[in-house]
Amino acid sequence: MESLFRTKLPKGFLAGGVNCGVRLYRPDLGVIISEKNCKAVGVFTKNKCKAAPVKYCMNLLPAGNIKAIITNSGQANAATGEIGDKHNQQVVDSLATELNCSSEQVLIASTGVIGQQISIDKITSAIPKLINSVSNIADKFAISILTTDLLPKSVYKKIQLSTGEITITGICKGSGMINPNMATMLGYFLTDADIDIQLAQEILRESSDNSFNMISVDGDMSTNDCVFMLANGASGIEVSSNEDINIFKEALHEIAVILAKSIARDGEGATKLIEAKVTGLNDETLSKELAKKIISSSLVKTAVYGESPNWGRVLAKIGEVDIDEQTLESCQIFMQGQKIFANGLPVSDDLTNLKNAMKEDTVTIDVTFSQGNQQAIAWGCDLTQQYVNINADYLS
Repeated sequence: MESLFRTKLPKGFLAGGVNCGVRLYRPDLGVIISEKNCKAVGVFTKNKCKAAPVKYCMNLLPAGNIKAIITNSGQANAATGEIGDKHNQQVVDSLATELNCSSEQVLIASTGVIGQQISIDKITSAIPKLINSVSNIADKFAISILTTDLLPKSVYKKIQLSTGEITITGICKGSGMINPNMATMLGYFLTDADIDIQLAQEILRESSDNSFNMISVDGDMSTNDCVFMLANGASGIEVSSNEDINIFKEALHEIAVILAKSIARDGEGATKLIEAKVTGLNDETLSKELAKKIISSSLVKTAVYGESPNWGRVLAKIGEVDIDEQTLESCQIFMQGQKIFANGLPVSDDLTNLKNAMKEDTVTIDVTFSQGNQQAIAWGCDLTQQYVNINADYLS
């Protein structure tokens, strides 16, 4: 598996990115183009204040004839009214004209400051240059969609199915306003496999629920979250047998988790990744709720930043969920693999070794029970002064 730099694209896909003038220097407009029409599906933010591109794509998908997706960064085109909808359509129409396809074959996403109209003239005039920038490498596109991210995020994976080899490339952005149900996060999965469109929708939803929807940086849900999957069938290999479906599903989930963790690790101002695992309950939904509560807690996040093994803050989050007394009695808490709470009491007062272990850039918190076999994992990051500095003046 390859990731982050010089990430390849599956057969038949091209991607590029350019600076259209919204940002001072770095690329701020990206495109993905398929040489063949794609089956395309998506999952979207549950925020009721949806951005213009989100509403547009939700009305269009699922679809079986998608040709391209264009993304601008710097301006979210959210809370922009009828003018925002009009500008959204203008961008779509301009790209469709250049690609000689219908507007209904073009998807769009935006990310950036809420309430600003997009720079429509800068974006549309840059589209010819944008199309000329494409190649079979994801990097220009991955950089063009960034906002406060420090690093581009992309993964390429080859998968052997029963009838041949396919590939999946995953690309995403996200650093702040991350609390997906569906964060500001955008995700793109591209594959040269052929797959039933309803099956693709189910797999994408399940994968997102167990990866992107299990991360939190700041607990804020974005207006612009989108995750897309485009399948162009250019490999000539179909995902159809039960065995191949499971292989494809596992591969997509693996890529999604890598990308989700990279978003959490790249959280605004973050210095540490937090991984919370909950095992031993008999309710999957409850397990997920607890794991997310732990990584979303400001007190837990600041304790991790301060390298303080304050397990009491974890215990307090456990007490917030609907767990009966018998289940609670079986609770054990581990940090960095060290047991620190069991049988209703702290295991030891000497936390010197644990304090040293918390200097690592990944901090694990495991909460175990003995009532069932469900498991949930969530990812977050520490909370630092730098996060406050970034967001105190974020209008650019």
